[in-house]
Amino acid sequence: MSRPEAFPPPGEGAGLAQAAPAEPSSDDMAHRASEAAAFLKALAHEGRMMILCHLSSGEKTVTELERLLGHRQAAVSQQLARLRAEGLVSCRRDGKARLYSVSDPRAAEVVGVMYRLFCQG
Repeated sequence: MSRPEAFPPPGEGAGLAQAAPAEPSSDDMAHRASEAAAFLKALAHEGRMMILCHLSSGEKTVTELERLLGHRQAAVSQQLARLRAEGLVSCRRDGKARLYSVSDPRAAEVVGVMYRLFCQG
C-alpha cells in the first residue's frame, strides 16, 4: 500500500527543512524561571487561590468575595491588592461598586488545571 502524498516518508518532507526550535540561552532560561517562580508565589496562597477560583466564574465585588470566602473585607482586599500588583486580577468601576476579574490568561489556565486536579471528583 502506498502512502498518500500528504504523508511523505520520514526524512522526506515537502522540500522544507524543519529545524528544531532553538533552545533558550541560560540567561533567558534563568529569567523565565524567575518569572515563573514569582507567578507561582502569587498563586501559592490558599486565600488568593480561592479568590481566583471564584473570579474564574465571572466578575465579583469585594462584598461578594467576602460572603463566598467567609473572610473579612480587610483580608479580601489585602489579597486582591497582591493579585492586582502581580497583574493577575483587574478591577473596574460600575457606579459605586468595584468589580474584580481574572486578567491574566495564564492564571485562568492554572486555576482551571487546579480545579480539574483537586476539585473534580
